[in-house]
Amino acid sequence: MAEAILADVAGRVSALRDRGVTPALATILVGDDDASAGYIRIKQRQAAELGFTSPHEHLPATATQADLHAAIAAFSADPAVHGLLVQHPVPGHLDYDRALQSMDPDKDVDGMHPLNMGRLALGIPGPLPCTPAGIEALLAHYGVPVAGKEVVILGRGATLGRPLAMLLAQKRPTANAAVTVVHTGVPDWPRYTLRADILIAAAGVPGIITPEHVRPGSVVIGGGVRYAGRRLLPDVDESCERVAGAITPRVGGVGPTTVAMLFRNAVTAAERASDGSAR
Repeated sequence: MAEAILADVAGRVSALRDRGVTPALATILVGDDDASAGYIRIKQRQAAELGFTSPHEHLPATATQADLHAAIAAFSADPAVHGLLVQHPVPGHLDYDRALQSMDPDKDVDGMHPLNMGRLALGIPGPLPCTPAGIEALLAHYGVPVAGKEVVILGRGATLGRPLAMLLAQKRPTANAAVTVVHTGVPDWPRYTLRADILIAAAGVPGIITPEHVRPGSVVIGGGVRYAGRRLLPDVDESCERVAGAITPRVGGVGPTTVAMLFRNAVTAAERASDGSAR
């Protein structure tokens, strides 16, 4: 699915370049965290393959909140930059949420700016949060029926559980589900997951979903992860494949779809800016 999305993005980038518009996805990295620097390199390589330029600002770990806001302001004001990404996490003395709020929301390729979350809640077009949008697209790509089905999301976080619930409840052929959001603060949460047609783990608790929490034949998507060093620790134990009708793999599941949606947001922002329809 990610390959199909990126192929579509590449075609749209080519069409923009034919019109004299070169899409640009800018990135900001604060500090010298090896993993974060690696993620930036991956996105820059992908940008180059798709035909984007990728201006980058690398701030020292000692950067102040004002330094970070200044870098964001420069990219937000630059008409040649269409998308902007501040790599998360930032050093502990910085407030990522404040920085995000200072960004031009139409350039927010992560879809996490408060204005874009409001657009999602109201059904107004705008950049969508990448992991939730990727999960909806993944279900659609593999022909998993969602409309009218019972979807249970374990996890209520701002980056996945909450926006995904809003997305899958909207009236659309690839959504329109009965969505229940539960979390680890609900003592009997397995009672809900066991009735799900589609179970989406978004708790960020490694191995929390095991076979006894899954209704046989249901669709299971592991959206929540944590890292131990560079090792990916998913919410869904791999043994769940014994009972699930369909399941995302530990590696190569929602990660690639998230990246694909980031670039779809970026090319959409470039198209919107180039035809003068940006809000």
